[in-house]
Amino acid sequence: MAGGPRNAIVGRRRLLSSSVSLLSGLGVRLSGSTAPPPLHGGGGGGRVDPVRSVGTLAYEEVSASSDGVAPASTALLLHGLLGSSRNWRTFARNLAEGLTSSSPTGWRMVLVDLRNHGKSAGTRGLDPPHDLVNAARDLANLVKSHNWTWPDVVIGHSMGGKVALEFARSCACGEYGVSSALPKQLWVLDSVPGKVNAEDSDGEVEKVLRTLHSLPPLLPSRKWVVDHMLQLGFSRSLSEWIASNLKKDGEHLTWAFDLQAAIDMFDSYRERSYWTLLEHPPGGLEIEMVCAENSDRWSPQVNARLEKLAHPQRDGGGVEGKTTVHVLPRSGHWVHVDNPKGLLEIMVPRFFVKA
Repeated sequence: MAGGPRNAIVGRRRLLSSSVSLLSGLGVRLSGSTAPPPLHGGGGGGRVDPVRSVGTLAYEEVSASSDGVAPASTALLLHGLLGSSRNWRTFARNLAEGLTSSSPTGWRMVLVDLRNHGKSAGTRGLDPPHDLVNAARDLANLVKSHNWTWPDVVIGHSMGGKVALEFARSCACGEYGVSSALPKQLWVLDSVPGKVNAEDSDGEVEKVLRTLHSLPPLLPSRKWVVDHMLQLGFSRSLSEWIASNLKKDGEHLTWAFDLQAAIDMFDSYRERSYWTLLEHPPGGLEIEMVCAENSDRWSPQVNARLEKLAHPQRDGGGVEGKTTVHVLPRSGHWVHVDNPKGLLEIMVPRFFVKA
């Protein structure tokens, strides 16, 4: 977002080496150090943290505040199946900047690589089963291992949306211990909250997974992957996005995710249901569901059940949280790519504000 106060943009990334480079236009400095850095950088420019030698999830941070001090509020941002934290950098930066007017103390956005994805792929200690329960528990372990304050907000896209729901459910049930705290708000972005039946899907995800499973482990080039997927009938945008998840392995390329483990996570995504959580959210929790207008994920049955959430029939007794449903116009499933401006216009005015 343009305009507004000059924000201190801070990006932190787990690095494999100590190097220094400038990110053009951002004034963000990448630095390596053998001593553990403080959790937040100071004002004036930002710093990317060096690698942390712990068996927890990889992550990077983007933050903004109007006065350059360390942000007072934290949000976790979770990508979807076969994605990574880097897919959300630009959107997270724009969201953090956009929130400075309503939250002058600023927001710290922690962009997480879920287990088996991005720089978390192959991390020791992230053991099977590879399912949503353990993916959410990884988040709790990340918070505990760094002695962070528990997040105020969790944002999740697609599979990441269900991980966010599982995280909130587990916090509410006390499964992460007495120190855990329920988030104040969830943003669930184009993620079907219930079980996903084969008849309610066009099978594109399954076809992608089968295609990737049929490929050799080492691949000649990104162009080769894109061309191969185009020949199989996939769209160019999807093919190029899939190819963006390749990394160097000697003379060849390989996937930045653990494919078989990702398939296991997708199976868990299809099997888990969080309708009870949406219909009866625990007190103090706001769940913001965002459905993309042109997404193919939403069946008539699911849409009808979502409509009921807009007019809840609460039983007496107890204090419950709130679930709200939003429709993002002019967008397919990839909400942060298809209509990022519209998504910001939904999120910024409704984002949790710490008292």
